[in-house]
Formats: sequence, C-alpha cells, structure tokens
Amino acid sequence: MSIRKNQPQLKQARQQVMASTQILQNLIPPTVSYTTKGHVLIIGPEDLARLAADKLSTMASRVILANEAITSQDEAHLEAVMNAATDVESYYNKLASVKGFLGQFQVKIEGENGIADLSVVAIRQAHFDIVLDLSHSPCINLEMLPPGYFYVGQDTALLADAIANIPDLIGEFDKPRYVRVNSDICAHDKHGLSGCNRCLNFCPADAISSVAYKIEIDPYLCHGAGSCTNACPTGALSYDLPTPASLHTYLEKLVSRYRQEAQTAPVILFHDNEAGAELVTEQLSGDVLPVAMEEITVASIDHWLAALAYGAREILILQTPQTAPTLLQMLKGESTLANRILDQMGQPQRIRLITPSELNQLDNNLAVSIAWPVIMPMTLNAIEPNTNVKRSIVFQAIDHLNSQAAAVDDVLTMANIPYGMVSINSDKCTLCMSCVATCPTQALMDGGDTPALKFVEQDCVQCGLCESACPEKVISLVPQINFNQSARQQVQMLKEEPPFECIRCGSEFATQSMIHKIIEMVGTHSAFSANIERLQMCGDCRVKDMFEDILDDPEKQLQ
Repeated sequence: MSIRKNQPQLKQARQQVMASTQILQNLIPPTVSYTTKGHVLIIGPEDLARLAADKLSTMASRVILANEAITSQDEAHLEAVMNAATDVESYYNKLASVKGFLGQFQVKIEGENGIADLSVVAIRQAHFDIVLDLSHSPCINLEMLPPGYFYVGQDTALLADAIANIPDLIGEFDKPRYVRVNSDICAHDKHGLSGCNRCLNFCPADAISSVAYKIEIDPYLCHGAGSCTNACPTGALSYDLPTPASLHTYLEKLVSRYRQEAQTAPVILFHDNEAGAELVTEQLSGDVLPVAMEEITVASIDHWLAALAYGAREILILQTPQTAPTLLQMLKGESTLANRILDQMGQPQRIRLITPSELNQLDNNLAVSIAWPVIMPMTLNAIEPNTNVKRSIVFQAIDHLNSQAAAVDDVLTMANIPYGMVSINSDKCTLCMSCVATCPTQALMDGGDTPALKFVEQDCVQCGLCESACPEKVISLVPQINFNQSARQQVQMLKEEPPFECIRCGSEFATQSMIHKIIEMVGTHSAFSANIERLQMCGDCRVKDMFEDILDDPEKQLQ
C-alpha cells in the first residue's frame, strides 16, 4: 500500500508514539530573574507618545522622549493630545543610546552638560523598567529585541498589544538560562591568541561577547535561539533546555518506536514552539513527526545526521516570517554542508529548510526520500570521557550513513567548516610545540619522550589557534570532511626527528632543528661567535664551560 494512502494508520501510529515519548528536561533549570517596578519610557512623536502614555496610567511612572515631529495637525487630534496624560513630562533631548533589558534599561541623552541618564533626570531612578518605542526606526537595532523593549513604530495593532501587555510587567519574572558555557574546551582564545569566533557571528540578540579573552553570554538578553550552540564546534557552548544528550535520546526513541509501530521510516520536522507550532496541525502527513524547539537552530547538524542514522528518512526544518535572518543564514550554511555530505556518499539530499507554504504541500514532496529508509539503524557507541561529544556523534552518524550507501573513503573539501586537517612545512618546523600548547581539543600532540608532532584529524575544529601560535609560520589549515574513518581517527605523525645531544655530556636537551636554527640566527653574533659550541650544550654544561673559561683566564671577565 502506498505510504500516501495509509494516512489514518500513520496518524494513529504518530499519536501513540508521540504521546509515549517525552524529552527529558531538567526539572529545576537554572534561571535568571527580572525585577520591575513599572517605570516606562515612551519614545517617538510627542502626539503618539502622549496618547500612549494616557493609556498606561496604572504604571509607576511615565516619561516621554519626543524624538520626532508630531504626526498630524488635525485640530481634533491635537485637542485629544493636549488633554492626554497631562501629568506626564516630555523631554526633547537628542537620544544617545538605549541599552539593557526588562527592569534595567539605561537611556542616555545629550544634555547641556554632556551625556546624561534620562531616568536619573526624569524620575530620580537608576534606570527605566520598560521602553515603548513608537519611532519610525527602532532605537535598538537587533533581530531579537531585549525583553521589556516594545517596538511598535506606527502599527496600531502592535501598539494596542503592547499597551495591553505592559501593565502585567510589574514584579519579578524568571527566565531559563538557556546556554551553558565550558571555557575549558572553548577554542575562542588561548594565551591571548584569537581563535574561533563562530558563536559571535550568529547571535541575533547580541547576547554573546568576548570579555577578557573568554566567551560570555548575557542570560538577560539571550532568547534561547541556540544558534551559538549550533555553531560551536567543541561543545563549549551547550543548550540546556533540552540538553544535546536529551534531544539525541528523544530523537532515537521517537524514530525507532515509530518505525516499529508504523513499519515505515518517518520524517522529522523541527519547528519553533511559537509561530511554527501554530502551523503544525492534524492535517500534517501521518509519517511526519513534529519536534518543537525554543528556536529551530537548537537542533544542529549532529542531531540532523544522527536522526537519519537512527532511521528517519528525511529532516525538515520549518522557517516562518518570524525567523531571524541570522538564524536563516546559519541554517542555510549548515544544511548545505549536511547535504553535501549526503551527496558525497551517494545519498539524496534529505535535509530541507521549508516555508509555511511548502509545509501545506508536503504530501506531494515527501516521496523523494521514501527509497532511503536506513536498513540498519545506528546505535551510538559509548563516548569516552574528555571527548568532543558533538563531534563524535557527527562522525558516528556520517560513518554509519556512509556504510549504508556508497562507503566512500575520499574527502569533501569546503571552505569555512570546522572539520579538517593541519598541514605543516616540516622542513622549517622546529618542533617548538607552541601549536600543541594552544590546541584546545588536543588534536595536536607532542611525541612524549621523543621530538615529534602528532595529529588526529577527527579532533581538529579548524579554530586557527595553532596557526596563530606558530613562530615559524609553517602551519596552514585544510578544511575538509574525511570519509575514511581509519585515516580520520588515527594518530598521524606530522614530523619527528632525533633529539639533539649535548656535545659535552651527551644528554638530550632540544630538537636538532631548533639548535640548527638558533646557530643560524645568532651564531654569527659577536656575543656567541667565539664560543658557538656553547649553543650546542645543555644548560648545565653551558654554565660549567663559562666558569671553566673564567678560571683559566680570570682577567677575561673584565675585558
């Protein structure tokens, strides 16, 4: 029977499976609290701002910052404005900046004596709690605006909604801390050298910053979009609601139970739990399993590929008009990479970003993937301690899917991806180990008791710290996906050489290339030319030789 004609049974199977399968959540998640007393600043044309202030009479205080000309000269309109909020004062200073969040808005204006805090001037408070912005252009220009900031412009419907909601924002409010930060495995910075900045490029709320060489997330500005955790190649930034592990467990159970119940491979549909959730109805094809996220970027490439390896036949990601452009940019890049990986191994491109109109036409577009249910679903191997979990799952999924397809063992070369090789010019490398000291994932390792530089490709996140740290500038990065599992996971020898032995005592104290370079660089200098052999001695022997020289000729030290 065609999968398209078996909808009642498929929908029943979906209902049973989703009712019995839940994402494990932290019952007491870490939170942040907003405290507000109801001090409101209204920015915009004075006539509109005063009419809005009149409807917010229950607030603790109202202040108008008139930054634009009035919108109408109609007499009736002007009379209504004159009679509105007569106890509210208007300020006409030029706005310098607006920063903050619910309960903590800092508003700077240009005054006679320089920059001043409007809240201090107007209401003798350190801050405003809420900002209502009626300006033609928003005073805070972000894709995801901070809590407590209402930008309505000249939209009467948005204004009415804001006026209805603002009076409820008095008191104390808790919000989850969506993201955890593990600075120990972060590839952003090491020893003052700049490395990975991927998370900084994809936050639509401007909640991420680099402070004192460390990535910090402002939990008060964070909307839980998950783009930072999606972009992070090391797992240093990880989502907390749900955790990556909880989401993997949920997807595995969801797919396996549906396959058992419906005897067919399902399609996974990721959507956000607000605008996207409103579009997901019972009319959805019975072989599509919807998975609600805080935002569609919470699930990342490891979840997409693992879901296919668990036995799903296609991954759909539902964008809406409310999806931030930065998030769409990220998803397009990551889905392109994931589909190139599938294409390289001979599979159809089965990860799609879809629109609401495409969601309504899924019945006609799902057949492309029916021929590719995974015959033998993947079971994740135990992941060793101190291992990059996200990366381990990505490659387990790739290797499993590859084994179900063409079993290729070549490489896929793409720019700007966090996977690949480190290449060195071995002739100029002195094995100084600066690269090893800065590598955040230990993809680069020393040779232990012997001078050597080793490398494991699967652990390399292409952060560039090794390249920046190299004093000889002999390191370059080669971004690629290596489908040869053995080659990717094995310890490769990038360079090795015999140690240099002290010419006096025979002890090993440096690499040969290091000593040869030192002699080349400073051996002709007048301070060393008479005793160049000391450069080939260990530290102890060098000191002994200097004192013996002085004892043989005491006056030499005075020359």
